[in-house]
Amino acid sequence: MAMVQSPKAATSSSPSLILTSGASGRIRALFSVQALKSLLMLINAFFLLLLVPFGGRRRTVVSAGVSARGSSSSSFGDQKSKDDRLLQESGVHRTKLRVPATVVPWKSGGGSGVTAAVDSEVGGRRAIAIKRALQEDDPNTVREFSLFVSARSDTIFTQSWTSVSVKIRGLVVLMHGLNEHSGRYSDFAKKLNANGFKVYGMDWIGHGGSDGLHGYVHSLDYAVDDLKSFLDKVLSENPGLPCFCFGHSTGAAIVLKAVMDPKVEDRVSGVVFTSPAVGIQPSHPFVVLLAPVISFLLPTFQLSTSNKKGMPVSRDPEALVAKYSDPLVYTGFIRVKTGYEILRITAYLQQNLKRLRVPFLVLHGAADTVTDPDASRKLYEEASSTDKTIKLLEGFLHDLLFEPERDEIMKDIIDWLNCRV
Repeated sequence: MAMVQSPKAATSSSPSLILTSGASGRIRALFSVQALKSLLMLINAFFLLLLVPFGGRRRTVVSAGVSARGSSSSSFGDQKSKDDRLLQESGVHRTKLRVPATVVPWKSGGGSGVTAAVDSEVGGRRAIAIKRALQEDDPNTVREFSLFVSARSDTIFTQSWTSVSVKIRGLVVLMHGLNEHSGRYSDFAKKLNANGFKVYGMDWIGHGGSDGLHGYVHSLDYAVDDLKSFLDKVLSENPGLPCFCFGHSTGAAIVLKAVMDPKVEDRVSGVVFTSPAVGIQPSHPFVVLLAPVISFLLPTFQLSTSNKKGMPVSRDPEALVAKYSDPLVYTGFIRVKTGYEILRITAYLQQNLKRLRVPFLVLHGAADTVTDPDASRKLYEEASSTDKTIKLLEGFLHDLLFEPERDEIMKDIIDWLNCRV
């Protein structure tokens, strides 16, 4: 089945940029006058970089181990106070946190493991993520957390949502977007629970309750590999149930690359993408030119010219406040290596869209300024899947599940899943 549901997309005065590898064009450009000017600027930038601190812009860390935020609004303060109390209760103001050396069972209560030294900020973030899972008060849902250690010895935070009364008919593994975490999708998970789907979420490296410098991703292939390992765990715990993947933004790019692996493709019944990072617009052309060099020299440096802190990703003001006041959401300048990894994975996907063969649904806001809705159309047109659906939503922004019409979007996703269980 191949069906297009595409409301008329909002028009724009300037065309969107779809990133491709563009190797031949870059080679020809080497011999232009503009290339000489660019080379001089690159050399100048290189020497300037030698003068800046290698740590980039340092973030202030409070005694509890979570980055301090500069906002003085009451909503921001209330959120910080609540999470500070969680940290104090958990006792992670020390630089030690008990984590397992291997996969631990799902837990809705306390537990112990092998003591390991972790960065105080990671410990603080993980404590908040665990506390939020443990303090779930919805009587219709059981929310549990688990930690597993990757092949790189990184501890990855995961969680699950299970209906108390509805029979499980299928599984959904969700991957959050850049700078956020799986807990932001708790409301969506509960909607899925009510329709018979058990939901699993994973905080990828450098995000939420998982290891790594906040907002830093050394390689998105790490996240792809971790997703594959997590899928193995989920499927082994739930034999015989159909498994679907959901991915938002960069999380969708991670899912997309993972399901292009034939071993994963055979085990997944379908995928859902919202605002997938298949095509993006760098803030400046020189970002593309300088990213490989700077990411090698200063991978964690925070590039202020690419900062999109506080940008409108939803038309719901309350959703924006909730997102940007959440200590588990990274709100600093984008780190150079992270940005380069996004450019790299989108370039790869652009060249390999035909490898996608699983059923999929893609939804994208036509007014999205973070990822390119035209790239989602290209995904729909070039993918080899015979069961594929696209919805381009006029006037909608990037975070579709946090738009005012979120209930309608969740219903569209659930209806699509229900037809394939």
